[in-house]
Amino acid sequence: MPHMTGLTTELLAANAKHDGPGVLLRTIIVVGVVGAVLLAWFLLRGYGGQD
Repeated sequence: MPHMTGLTTELLAANAKHDGPGVLLRTIIVVGVVGAVLLAWFLLRGYGGQD
């Protein structure tokens, strides 16, 4: 293996710590589900109590 410079070593170390888009996608999914539940509750609450 060729000699690695300090910059290459730092880039490899930073890349090893990177988790990818997992946290972002998880946040988007959770916010979307919570938003859908709140929207459904808001829209359906008007139908209760009307006889």
